[in-house]
Amino acid sequence: MNLGLRGKVALVAAASRGLGRAVADELAAEGADLVICARDPARLERTSEEIVAATGVAVLAKPTDVADPAAVERLVGEGIERFGRIDILVTNAGGPPAGPFESLTPAMWDAATRLTLGSTVAMTRAVLPGMKARRWGRIVNITSIAVKQPVDALMLSNSLRAAVTGFARTLATEVAPFGVTVNNALPGYTRTERVEQLAQASEARGGPSAEVVRRGWESQIPMARLGEAREFAALVAFLASERASYITGTSIAVDGGWIRSLL
Repeated sequence: MNLGLRGKVALVAAASRGLGRAVADELAAEGADLVICARDPARLERTSEEIVAATGVAVLAKPTDVADPAAVERLVGEGIERFGRIDILVTNAGGPPAGPFESLTPAMWDAATRLTLGSTVAMTRAVLPGMKARRWGRIVNITSIAVKQPVDALMLSNSLRAAVTGFARTLATEVAPFGVTVNNALPGYTRTERVEQLAQASEARGGPSAEVVRRGWESQIPMARLGEAREFAALVAFLASERASYITGTSIAVDGGWIRSLL
């Protein structure tokens, strides 16, 4: 299937590892040039070099804290200066800390809000005028299965990724007449560093060991295994494509059947 991405320009946040890296790899393999960011300069530079070597696309890599609106504005500005436009935005940020409600301080809530909701709003605000002017754009937010079925001990993530979902669904209606689609991709338990951190956090709190936690997740998944990042990235690439032009306002899970609801 030709996804029509060759020559498009995609901004992928938190792209040096995990799901963000898999998405960047997938879009590059389809021929899209990239603007990528992450907080670790050395790891980000290695990612850029590896993608260029593997695919030959052009990559602008800029260390960025997406929780800082001014830094996001600079990132998008440099991307537009380099490529002339941003056609595709994939928002993504590291998950906020795990823990029950009473363990979370006001400062932790503020930081998580800036990281999870604030970064999505800031990145969208920066790229949307150009997308509307060109009457073509794709915004895909990487959220979580927790927006459809909350996960125990992820109070911050459950709350704020749900806020991103409400933002995205409302925005989708506003920008649909301009040829801009807005969708959410919901990763389930996927073999990434973040999921490993969640398993280790249980052990650190005095709960079940990381291995027991992993086996517990697998027992809840009808496919009886964790997902692979490339399987998730395939959905994001499709939602970012020309072929997905009539899909907007949706939240689609890649979870091996973990979510049991009808919708």
